Amino acid sequence: MTDYDVLAEVYEWLISDAKLPPAEFAASFDDVLGLLPPNAHVLDCSCGTGQLAVGLAGRGIQVVATDASEAMVRRTAELSEEFGVAVLAVRANWEELPDHFEDGMFDMVFCVGNSLHHASGATGRVAALESMSRLLRPGGRLVLTSRTWELVRARGSRLDISNRLVRRNGRDAVVVYRWEIAPHWDEEHHIEIAIAQVDTTGLVLVRSELLSCWPYRYEELEADLHRLGLQTDASTFDPKAENYMVVASKAQTPEE
Repeated sequence: MTDYDVLAEVYEWLISDAKLPPAEFAASFDDVLGLLPPNAHVLDCSCGTGQLAVGLAGRGIQVVATDASEAMVRRTAELSEEFGVAVLAVRANWEELPDHFEDGMFDMVFCVGNSLHHASGATGRVAALESMSRLLRPGGRLVLTSRTWELVRARGSRLDISNRLVRRNGRDAVVVYRWEIAPHWDEEHHIEIAIAQVDTTGLVLVRSELLSCWPYRYEELEADLHRLGLQTDASTFDPKAENYMVVASKAQTPEE
């Protein structure tokens, strides 16, 4: 089961230097944020430790942040308090979102940080996307980022060890990814992520978590979005690039 409750305490070591400040994380989405209407309502439904949500709130945007991990939600609330901005942080997985929020409530929904692969298979992925679509107003946009799983699977099971120390909060750490690639696309895969911190005394403290994931091809994601009435407005997909972003809009109703 994918929790992130252990990694939540050290998640900043997984965020790039450029995106660690909330304002910089939000700035990486300037192109799509320029599409928002005045007084926009935005949902970050895979908020992690809150860098994006807090960065958006710092711009005066009304933001709700959700995550399936209670620890991630707590850290998001702490970050919003640290920066003195208002973010409503709620623990909810994707399928639970309609239980917490009204249909058509948001102008934009973010699902970033390569999160969607944690949805359980094709059925779980479609259910997650359907929940996000329900919460979008007609004409609203879903912003999603993903690993290029075609590349990940081509490399097979392996151990990736960072070749540099990452410094956070005055401490250095090495980041390790262990990939368990299943034989077939539709089978459960695993990623074990370990953060090996070097303590001030020279001791090494390791925190790790084994995460379940179900990869998907880009063409499958596109088909899922279209099936749910979401039209792709922009895509950075490149089969040779490690990650990509998709922006999809919800169809307008006839009277609009």
